[in-house]
Amino acid sequence: MSEGTLYDKVWDRHKVRTLPNGQDQLFVGLHLIHEVTSPQAFGMLRERDLEVARPDLTHATVDHIVPTDDQSRPYADDAAEEMMAELEENVRDAGIEFEHPGTDDQGIVHVIGPEQGITQPGKTIVCGDSHTSTHGAFGALAFGIGTSQIRDVLATQTVAMEKQKVRRIEVTGELGEDVAAKDVILTIIRRLGTDGGVGYVYEYADEAVESLGMEGRMSICNMSIEGGARAGYVNPDETTYEWLRETDEFRDDPERFERMKEYWESIRSDEDAEYDDVVTIDGSAIEPVVTWGTTPGQGIGVTEPVPDPEELPEDKRDTARRAQEHMRVEPGETMEGYDVDVAFLGSCTNARLPDLRAAARIVEGREVHDDVRGLVVPGSQRVKAAAEAEGIDEVFREAGFEWRGAGCSMCLGMNEDQLVGDEACASSSNRNFVGRQGSKDGRTVLMSPKMVAAAAVTGEVTDVRDLPESEVVNA
Repeated sequence: MSEGTLYDKVWDRHKVRTLPNGQDQLFVGLHLIHEVTSPQAFGMLRERDLEVARPDLTHATVDHIVPTDDQSRPYADDAAEEMMAELEENVRDAGIEFEHPGTDDQGIVHVIGPEQGITQPGKTIVCGDSHTSTHGAFGALAFGIGTSQIRDVLATQTVAMEKQKVRRIEVTGELGEDVAAKDVILTIIRRLGTDGGVGYVYEYADEAVESLGMEGRMSICNMSIEGGARAGYVNPDETTYEWLRETDEFRDDPERFERMKEYWESIRSDEDAEYDDVVTIDGSAIEPVVTWGTTPGQGIGVTEPVPDPEELPEDKRDTARRAQEHMRVEPGETMEGYDVDVAFLGSCTNARLPDLRAAARIVEGREVHDDVRGLVVPGSQRVKAAAEAEGIDEVFREAGFEWRGAGCSMCLGMNEDQLVGDEACASSSNRNFVGRQGSKDGRTVLMSPKMVAAAAVTGEVTDVRDLPESEVVNA
């Protein structure tokens, strides 16, 4: 097993004991909750007459069901209103801080934690959402958990888990022009498979990863789960510290920041750390990536041909055939020119300010294609306000996009933002499963924000490298 990695160090420092079943009981440094997966857990506590053990280490928001258009109460969707009302009651009774739409701090749970500074290196972080791995970008151990585990954390501030192996993924070299973090993680998943990370956590490293800003690192860690990994992380460094220094947690307390930085430095993986596996990927060879199928692992470079199922490993052929039939693609063709009906910029993967800036530079001076419906959904109210202060909202509006409020939106279609019929969507989200965006006949093509913007203005999947950027946005 691995030794001397960040994963080993943080795990050992949070381990309470080893349980009779062989799992370790870990103390949880931050428990993030939202409206979809927490109601049943709170109900279980009430049935046992238990209270929330550490409301001070629990933080709530609303993201999955919150409307991004009309947020007046009661919500038009009865189920959404019911979930919202129940969350409000639960957090009020427990004394948990709640970022609701009236706070100006509401947003996707994996966006608000980092932007407020409560996501920190060396913490154990859990949430009833699979993309909790996002927080690993800061050098945290962040895990998605199920309802019974949410109950356990609420009641005890601990969780039982099995320790995993550690795979170091080194992405070497310099990324090419218009190649984004999203392209990096789609390449990793394509190479290792959607189940290649089972039994592992991923440590992302080397030049191509370390040169990214925090937002790019979050995009990569966010989709660790799509590759089967239990979590993913990047060792904290000066880029991490510069982000945290300006957050709510540390902006007015530089002495505390310096004390914490000493701890953060201590949990970095050792130079001579031992890993269970090491994979190296040439970052300079990565081009903009799009998916051709119905899993994040079915991706190709935008100039590459869709694979022939007969040339794939035998256990992947049937899945590929079904995916190509659903997506209406043919082996040997590239995805360039694939018609799209919807362009969605949003999700916990790609809805932060740099994502919106990057897309706006492609959109500036252009118009959304007549046959395309374009939505821009910022990841949080703070992201929305910052974008509006820079005039980014006007760039999108003038081009013909809808500029929405913060939320998960069309990433998973648990709200009004859904595909209709067999619409094809160019999406900056993280999953392209059949039915994921609200219609069982809908088709989803995953790509980076810049690629979504390019598809929006051309009406088809387009290599963004062929479209010159505006020099106006965020100049």
